[in-house]
Amino acid sequence: MCEYCGCRGVAPIAELMDEHLALVDRAGHVRHDLATGDRASALAGLGVLVADLERHVGREEDGVFRALRDAGEFVEEIERLEGEHRGFAAVVAGLDVDSPQLLETLTRLLDDLADHVEREDLGIFPVSVVTLGAAGWETVDRAHAESPSFLLDPSNP
Repeated sequence: MCEYCGCRGVAPIAELMDEHLALVDRAGHVRHDLATGDRASALAGLGVLVADLERHVGREEDGVFRALRDAGEFVEEIERLEGEHRGFAAVVAGLDVDSPQLLETLTRLLDDLADHVEREDLGIFPVSVVTLGAAGWETVDRAHAESPSFLLDPSNP
């Protein structure tokens, strides 16, 4: 994760990046559980990861992505990122926990998620800081107010 451009100085972006850190950390625990053969813990951790990811994606798409789209900026990249969001959801929805390919499927999913997070942290988030005007930040703030970060949820492990 980049710490050089200063985008972490913008609270909504810093919060989304902190969520990314938490998601990648959860993915690491799932990977560990899979590697040690603890399938039950891996699937439980995956459930938490997926719930957090769904909340995060909603905040991202309703906030930064909508604001950039409304400004007509980086629309193709936003569409790619949103397509990846839908792709993650589709893979999760189609998981067969009894499949002999479960480990391979989850590993690919977690690898794709890590790549996706990096592209957002190093791409769309920094450009949003220098691109969005007051109306864009109002959109972001509204989305974040309507759906607070999962990091603020005391019931979230």
